[in-house]
Amino acid sequence: MREIWRDDFSGFPIGAFPYDPEHSAMGEYHYYPAKGYQGAWYDPITGSSFRGPSWIITEEGGKHYMEQTRLGAPGEHVSCPTLAAGHKDWKDYRLSVSMRRLSLQEPAGILFRYQTSLMHYALYLNAQKVQLARICKEECKILKEADYAYDGDRFYRLEAEVKGDRILVRIDGKEVLDVCDGAYAEGGIALAAYMPAQYTDVTVSMEEEEIERLAGNRAEAEIRLARKKADYPRPRLWKVIDLKNFGAGRQIRFGHLTGTEEMFFVMAQHQKRVFKDRYANISCLTAVSVETGEVLWQKGEPSENQDHQYLTADLPFQIYDIDGDGIDEVILARNFQLMILDGRDGSVKKRAWTPFNEEAPENLCNIEFGKHAFERLNVDAIRIVNTRGSARPEQIMIKDRYSRLYIYDQDLRLQWKFTHNNTGHFPYTWDFDGDGREEIFSCYNMISADGELLWELPIHRDHTDEILYGPIDPDGEEVLAIVSGWEGFMMVDREGRILVRDINGHGQRISAGNYCPGRPGLEICTTTYWGNQGILYLYDCKGREIWHKEPGSNGNIIAPVNWKGDGTELILLNGSLSCGGMLDGEGDRVVLFPDDGHPDLCAEALDLTGDSRDEIVLWDEKRMYIYTQEGEAPAGETEYRPVKYPHYNASNYRGEYAFPRWVKRQ
Repeated sequence: MREIWRDDFSGFPIGAFPYDPEHSAMGEYHYYPAKGYQGAWYDPITGSSFRGPSWIITEEGGKHYMEQTRLGAPGEHVSCPTLAAGHKDWKDYRLSVSMRRLSLQEPAGILFRYQTSLMHYALYLNAQKVQLARICKEECKILKEADYAYDGDRFYRLEAEVKGDRILVRIDGKEVLDVCDGAYAEGGIALAAYMPAQYTDVTVSMEEEEIERLAGNRAEAEIRLARKKADYPRPRLWKVIDLKNFGAGRQIRFGHLTGTEEMFFVMAQHQKRVFKDRYANISCLTAVSVETGEVLWQKGEPSENQDHQYLTADLPFQIYDIDGDGIDEVILARNFQLMILDGRDGSVKKRAWTPFNEEAPENLCNIEFGKHAFERLNVDAIRIVNTRGSARPEQIMIKDRYSRLYIYDQDLRLQWKFTHNNTGHFPYTWDFDGDGREEIFSCYNMISADGELLWELPIHRDHTDEILYGPIDPDGEEVLAIVSGWEGFMMVDREGRILVRDINGHGQRISAGNYCPGRPGLEICTTTYWGNQGILYLYDCKGREIWHKEPGSNGNIIAPVNWKGDGTELILLNGSLSCGGMLDGEGDRVVLFPDDGHPDLCAEALDLTGDSRDEIVLWDEKRMYIYTQEGEAPAGETEYRPVKYPHYNASNYRGEYAFPRWVKRQ
């Protein structure tokens, strides 16, 4: 065998492997990479309860070691600290690593044929045994084990050699396990330990025949990918907008504020109150022309403090023509008041106080510290709804973080409120029963247009992060598709029957679109965040997995993008040069953004030029870049204009969809 890959960590400075010191939710919908040198490695595990780094680089006698420094144990929703590297197309190889147990408790070892942090083979030293396991999502199956005495005073040379479906395990050169298993045919490598352990001298070796095969396959793959890329328009920079001192993360809304065809965006900054991001208050609103980049109006005082710019939750504001006069209003909650602002100048047209916090905190879900922070409700999110059966939506739904929602009419008069278990982040509304009035699906609850509980899913833990509803499967009725954290991805009919469930990590985002035109119906894409972050899954219209992959980054938006105008949707990841861009239905990055210094913190897809195709908006707190396509849109009597989530119900927690629709060209 010939060594093809090596790392003894000598290239790393002593200190922490890069990590997010806040262990925040920024990566749920921002591209928020850890800062610092990572070499060829990445850390796919995150946790809100973490403190400090998971991995540190230590030294003794001039030699460097990668050291896992967390304390943990296998269990429900406990993700093993992992450091991944290598290439996902590696097939037959030998991984060799020197490892020293600094604690003899819990499993520690190496991973190989690593596809994601939830799908791989594992070689562990555990409980004075050597164990070979296959990890597939929530299942850890021990394929074979043998007694093996070890201590924490020396390094052991662990080797896993894979060829076809045969796996050989050696320790210090002696064969200890021989197993046949064909579940995973290829994948990279990783270090993994639940308790502190040191690693060094990581090598990967292959036979010459395998090296040649790999080179040939990669050459063919590059040709195939180049052909795919050539079939899609390249991004062309259309606008650059200076956000001056009013910029923010993904707290943006788009609409027609002046009653004309001109598109504007409103960006919100905030101040945090009480606890983390749970009680944020809008501190500044700025309305800006997409066409000119000029500020139309501003309410509040802008700030360049990043604490006012970055947030891991929604802010309560929407753009919508609530009174039907042809001019969009801005509907928001600020300083315990609901307000409707004139879109043209930001002046207040109507206002009302938010409700008092009358309920006992112990009877509500997730009230921090068992106390109401304020006398009145601090609004977490706003949605425009139609619970009256009007010709157009005319009601305003507000909610707190996790326990209550309220319906107001267009004059800001309270109609009703609802409380039952968790609300989730952003309830979905639709006329599910066909009576002309919208029901509300909130977390696991289906609520009538009058605020009565109709049914609830038999799930009582975690909460639903994103929801979509529509015609996914051509063989069946419309379905709800949801991701509910550790409770997984589900497809649910409108009577509340769970049709499909896949617990595939902490489900965070979901989208549906015609990603694979050759398949019947639509495909569903999901991604994970907490625990095993950044895993992408694609499912067919019946909820069967098509593929999974781990790009090695957070902030994957996975929104459907009508980029070509031919009826095929692409999957938007983020603006990163190295791991962002857009995927096709086979999981290939077919559209990449140019290396032009663009921001990559935030990404959004929507039609801004009016040719039915989507533009991509990339921004951070300082600048906004907007990309359109090189070349003209497809000609013909009809054009592809998919049904997408309406702009007036924007949220960082909405399931994105693109339901196919062709319209006659005007």
